[in-house]
Amino acid sequence: MQVWQLLIESFPRIILPGLAMTIPLTVISFALALVIAVIVAMIQYAHVPVFSTICRIYIWIIRGTPLLVQLMVGYYGPSSFGIKVNGFLVAVIVFAINEGAYCAETIRGCMESVPKTQLEAGYCVGMKYRQVMRYIVLPQAFRAAFPTLGNSVISMVKDTSLASNITVTEMFLATRQIAGRTYQFLPLYLEVAFIYLLFSTVLEYFQRKGEKILSKHEIDEALGTDASKEDK
Repeated sequence: MQVWQLLIESFPRIILPGLAMTIPLTVISFALALVIAVIVAMIQYAHVPVFSTICRIYIWIIRGTPLLVQLMVGYYGPSSFGIKVNGFLVAVIVFAINEGAYCAETIRGCMESVPKTQLEAGYCVGMKYRQVMRYIVLPQAFRAAFPTLGNSVISMVKDTSLASNITVTEMFLATRQIAGRTYQFLPLYLEVAFIYLLFSTVLEYFQRKGEKILSKHEIDEALGTDASKEDK
């Protein structure tokens, strides 16, 4: 009974940091990651001299080093020069840079899957490069990348637990502090695992809803295209 009472009492103290820290950290970081990803993907897609090489090096370094190490470097690096940094801000920047590298490769691959004939058709009707990207390439790329990007959001929710290593009081750190006082490590870690599972399940639900909407939109477009061909 003592364990169950502890879990009931600790639940609000774990879930509140989740709502106040874990969710904002995920949302802000992923929004910035998408901005980085689109910029990097477009530079690589356009094969911009010098910048394409810089982007490839950035992706190579980020994908080749552990996220935990990146967090440590981002937090303790400035401190070694006497610069005080905010743990939450560092976590946002590091998560955004890390996830941006992975999402950039996803979006670039989806951009390259768009048939070249569609780009040529856009240029033929007088579109400029920016308009072709905005109205033809990027919408299709994001539609194709949506499931993978959704998985990235879910993974980021779980990865935020690493922010506890740089003093960010999110759910895992709150759980670790309670466990350190009560010595009930296994029940409390199972409880926080269940809370992470709840958050991930909600995100997965919205991901599936989004995929269904996009699939329906694709079917409607296909039917509309077929109907226009029959009319002609």
